[in-house]
Formats: sequence, structure tokens, C-alpha cells
Amino acid sequence: MSDRTVLHVKGRVLAGPEDVRDELWAVDGRITYERPRGEALTVSGWALPGLVDAHCHVGLDQHGPVSEEVSEKQALTDRDAGTLLVRDAGSPSDTRWIDAREDLPKIIRAGRHIARTRRYIRNYAHEIEPGDLVAYVAREARRGDGWVKLVGDWIDRDAGDLAACWPRGEVEAAIAEAHRLGARVTAHCFAEDSLRDLVEAGIDCIEHATGLTEDTIPLFAERGVAIVPTLVNIATFPHMADGGEAKFPDWAAHMRRLYESRYDTVRSAYDAGVPVFVGTDAGGSLAHGLVAAEVAELVKAGIPALDALSATAWGARAWLGRPALEEGAPADLVVYDQDPRADVRVLAAPSRIVLNGRIVG
Repeated sequence: MSDRTVLHVKGRVLAGPEDVRDELWAVDGRITYERPRGEALTVSGWALPGLVDAHCHVGLDQHGPVSEEVSEKQALTDRDAGTLLVRDAGSPSDTRWIDAREDLPKIIRAGRHIARTRRYIRNYAHEIEPGDLVAYVAREARRGDGWVKLVGDWIDRDAGDLAACWPRGEVEAAIAEAHRLGARVTAHCFAEDSLRDLVEAGIDCIEHATGLTEDTIPLFAERGVAIVPTLVNIATFPHMADGGEAKFPDWAAHMRRLYESRYDTVRSAYDAGVPVFVGTDAGGSLAHGLVAAEVAELVKAGIPALDALSATAWGARAWLGRPALEEGAPADLVVYDQDPRADVRVLAAPSRIVLNGRIVG
């Protein structure tokens, strides 16, 4: 397609949860609801804004940073699944080159993970001690796209179980510094113990959040702290527990409990008004392209289908400060043969993928 090709999308354009329109056009890569002059290439179906994976890792695999060739394959896999906006929740690779590619998803980067020394996956994070936390948060706030990623808890080998990584005072100072620099802060958290300190310190989001309880859920709701449950990743907890049970039986039992309560935890958070968004945790040990499976998991947890859709579409984009299908927005959208509001499993089979006004899949 040339730069001047006009794309006409007709059928049911889901501009918002309750805003359904008959058609839109993409002209010079931008959306318009005013019919342009001349001929257009027509695509029909149900159109959603390009899906969001709010916890993804482009440029990372289970061993650490990967080549640009592998990063490209990861991004293409996400794109072909309908993910056109990624919040990259930590990567040691420089993926800025992707920004120049109009055929690849747009990425909002959180810089590199920040973890305690020997308290996270090897080759992933800056591994530091608490006295250096503020400096490293400032560094990643300047390098990222408005986000910083902490590792809030991980296994403490001496204790044989999950434990918080950072003292309260250092966390408060680090989050304040990130906010001063215009960045939001999120943290990987599996367990219960780290959550209250992080939320009361002003954190903006928690990844996984399997340790939420009836005591901390109201605090999240009151402070407006979002969660990205990554249920397709939590499904791996039993396998992880099996692998570590001989050496760390308490940790293994804890991981199984968190797994068994995962759906109740997410539904309780949703019912309390905690913002919930879609993320897959792709790029570590998990495959890319799982956004539809994660939406289906949220529905299985008891979140209504329309809200689960919003968690990867309109709501997720608003949370990240990116437009959906508004007039003048980049023409990033996914078209389906059936209505995804009626059955979210439709998301697994996009019929057309449009990025910057061009059909790319």
C-alpha cells in the first residue's frame, strides 16, 4: 500500500465500550470519521483498537538479552496476535530501533528491571543494594518511556520463601524520585508481605499481585493502584513449585497456594474497584502472542467480558496515555469476523491487523 492509500473499515467499529460506529477511514495513517474523497480499500468486520499487552518483554528470553533478530520475531508474534501497543515491563536490550519500524508494535518501555543482589533471574536486572535504589530508579526513569520496574519480592534463599526486597524508606525515596522525573513505578510482586509498603510509598502499579488479601485490596482501591495479573504466567506456578520443592519446600507450598487462589484474588480486586489490565509476561520463559488467552483468563476469573476487553483495549490505552479510535489518532486497529464482546475467544483469530493505517496482517 502506498502512503496515500485510503483504508475504509466498515461494519461495527468499537470506538468505546458503548460507542459503536458504522465505519471509519484511515488516511495518511490517521483515523477519521469523515468520508474522504476518492477510492478506498474496504475491510469489513468488528474493529477494536490495537490490543495492549501491559506486561511484555521484547528483547528478553529465559537466559537474558537477545539479538535484534529475535526481538523482531517477538514483536512480530505479538503484532500478529493483535497486540499493537506493548508496555515493556523490563528488558536489558536496547529496542529503540523498533520505533522506526512502522510495521512493528509501539512500545512503552520501563527500562531495565531493578532488583536486589542475587534476588532475581540471572542476566535480567540491575542487581543492587538498597542504598543505590534511588540512583538506579532515576537512571531508568530517564531511559524509559515514563515507567520504572522494580522487583518487589523474590525468594530469599536463607529464609526458604518469598520475601520483600526493599526497606520502606528506600522505596519511598525511590518512588518520589521517579515521580519527580515524571515516571510511574511498577513492581513485580508474588507474595503478600511487600504490598502494603509499596502502595503506601506511592507505587502506581503491581505486576502479578497474587499476594493481595482482604486487608490490602481496599488499600489498592483507595489509592487507585492498578494490577496486571498475568494469569497465563501464574498458570506456571505449580511447575515452578515442583522444580524447587526439594530445596525450598516452604516456597513451593506458598507458590501453590498463590496459584490456587489466583482467580478469587483477581475477582476480589476487580469487585473492590482496583483497576485491572491485561498483561502476559511474554518474553521470559513464556511465548509471545498470548494476549487473547490472558483476556479469556480474566473472564474465567469472573470479570465481565466487556471489562476484560477494555483491559486490553480502551481502558488500557487510556491508562497508558495512548489514544484508541479517536478522530486523528494513529490508525492502529484489529478487525474480527465476529463480535468479541459476545465471546472474547474471538480475539484469538483476527481477520485483519492495521498498523499506522496499513494492513500488516
